[in-house]
Parts: sequence; C-alpha cells; structure tokens
Amino acid sequence: MSAAKGSGVATLGLLAVTAIWGSTFVLIKDVVGRMAVVDFLAVRFAIAAVVMLAVFAVPVWRLGRVERWRGLGLGVLYGFAQWLQTEGLALTSPSVSGFVTGMYVVITPILALLLFRQRMPVSTWFAAVLATVGLGVLALNGFTVDLGVLLTLASAALYALHIVGLGHWSKPGSAFGMSAVQMVGIAAVCLTATAPHHGPALPPDGKAWVAVLYMALIAGAFALLVQTWAQSHMPATRAAIVMTTEPVFAAGFAVVLGVDALTVRMVVGGGLVLAAMYLVELAPRFRRRRPAEALHHEVG
Repeated sequence: MSAAKGSGVATLGLLAVTAIWGSTFVLIKDVVGRMAVVDFLAVRFAIAAVVMLAVFAVPVWRLGRVERWRGLGLGVLYGFAQWLQTEGLALTSPSVSGFVTGMYVVITPILALLLFRQRMPVSTWFAAVLATVGLGVLALNGFTVDLGVLLTLASAALYALHIVGLGHWSKPGSAFGMSAVQMVGIAAVCLTATAPHHGPALPPDGKAWVAVLYMALIAGAFALLVQTWAQSHMPATRAAIVMTTEPVFAAGFAVVLGVDALTVRMVVGGGLVLAAMYLVELAPRFRRRRPAEALHHEVG
C-alpha cells in the first residue's frame, strides 16, 4: 500500500472511530444515570481488556519488552484521562466538558514539537485553531474556570500526550498487540478508581449490559485497535484534528435520535470543524513531494 493511499485509509478509519465515539453519548447518558460512572468505566474497559488479550494473545507475545512497556504506559495515560474527564464532567456541563476536552487539538502539536521536535506547517496550526473555534461555537454558551474545567483540561493534556506517544511509537505490524496492552493499562486505572467502593458494581439490567458491551467491544476494543493502526500512518496533530469531529458526530446522532433539535450553532460549529479537517487533509497534497511532507515521522 502506498504512503498516500495508506494515509487516506487511515483517515477514513479514524473518522469511523470518531463516529462510533459520537454514537455513544446518548448511551452513556442513560447508563450512568443508573450506575456509578467509575463502575461503568471499570466494567467497560475490563471486558475490553479480557477480550483483546484473548483474541490478540499471539501479537502481544510477539511484542518486544520496550513495546509492551510503551503500550502499557500509553494505556495508563488514557485511563487517567478518562478518569479526570469523568470527574470533571460531574462538576461542569457536558457542553463545556466537550469543548475543554477538545483542546487536545491545540495541545497535541505543542507536545509533538517539545517532545519529538515534530515541526508542523502553518496550515496545520491554522487548522488546529479553526477546529478549536468550531468546538467553541458548537458547544459553548459561556463558562467560568472552576475545578471541573481544570480537571477536564488536565484530561485533555493527557489525551494529547497519548495521541503524540501513540503516533510516535505505533507501527502497522504491531497494532494488534499494542492496542491490547494499552487496554490493559486503561482497565487497570479504571479498576483502581473503584477501590474505595470495594470494586466495581455490575450493570443493573439487560439494557445497561447491552450498552456496556457495545461500549467495551465496539467503542472500546475495536476503536482503540483502529486508532492505533491509523496513527501509524499519520502525524499526531493531523490525527487530533480528525478526531475533533467526534462532537460533530455526537450532535448529529442527537438530532437524528430526537434528543436535540438542529440549531444554527451546530451547523456553523460543525462546519468549522469539518473545514479544519478538510484543510489538514488537503494541505499535504498541495505540498506533495516537498520536504514538509516528511514531517510524518518514520515508524518503520
């Protein structure tokens, strides 16, 4: 597969993942109304980890020691990001949480530059700012900086660190093993969060179990596998911008399911986010075979 074709398939895969994540907002809202958030996260990621270890035991075994530790570390980062985001959500509104979490789109290129000296073209920085403005239009009606916002901002920084690390260390041939090890790290953090409550409580009924299984297997295991593979084919900042389409998909599903009404803010904000993604996808094609295109790190 050529680099350009592989990158295009990776973008489509990452878009599919964000669409899956966007479809979960309505499900999560229903489930966490009937079980504690930490219990939901622990059960969800524990199931995903067990299934992934069972299915991808051989790829995990083939990973080198360094790769296993990197995967585990990335999973712990992601797990803490989930934990902080959830705690922050309990103290602020979902719209503010969505916007502040999306700030990883700005933090990602900064971390990529500081940690791995990955320089981004001006068009990528512009796309990151454009996506942030779009998220603000889509989600915000004003907010104050409180503990909930600070916790969510900390989670955004950890998400950005995960995106940068995954983009730098992931390889197409090790995506199965790396994603499984990451899931173990995520599950360990989420299970630890339930320790004060003497372990996680199970979903209360069949409907909740269906939602948890969907979140574990489709929005958890499958989504992380695709993200890990996709990020081996594109720079971290570009991946972050593509993933800002998650709230756009979430708003779309909310409208289709009759949970929310379509508003001008949704259209304008979503349009700006999509424009940012369009820009970051087209810009490399205008710079084809120029040195700037080589900012995509070599991962083997």
